Amino acid sequence: MSSEKRTKRALVEQLLEAKSRSGKTLTMIAAETGLTNAYVGQLFHRQAQLHPEQVSPLRNAVPQLSDELLEKMRAPPLRSYEPTLIQDPIVYRLNEAVMHYAQSIKAIINEEFGDGIMSSVGFFCEVNKIQGKEGEERVQITLNGKFLPHIVQLQEDNVSS
Repeated sequence: MSSEKRTKRALVEQLLEAKSRSGKTLTMIAAETGLTNAYVGQLFHRQAQLHPEQVSPLRNAVPQLSDELLEKMRAPPLRSYEPTLIQDPIVYRLNEAVMHYAQSIKAIINEEFGDGIMSSVGFFCEVNKIQGKEGEERVQITLNGKFLPHIVQLQEDNVSS
């Protein structure tokens, strides 16, 4: 494992320890900061950068975060994927569900928007607990991304020429 990944892992452990000491869930912290719960999770797992305007609300929500930790959260993160993560049953099933529906999702996007993609930049994700018709607890995941159409590459529009 690279030293950068070890450093990230150690930082994530410190961040999650501070969160744990706060006694708050990601959803509670999100409610106090005005962020989505998934984005708060991204911050604590160093998959997103803490922006200056978010420092004070996060400090208020989780006073256990030291100035040093908050400063480290402000650096651009090493967005990475831990290969063994897929072994976790929740992650495996989420991946399975996305792959199962992927062709239909793609077809609907193409029918409704045209040829393009859903961007993961300018992307929102939120996880909610809802109640099903039979009173059972259900997981609701909302993925909300900007549509980016594919373009015809005309030479006259190429600004690098």
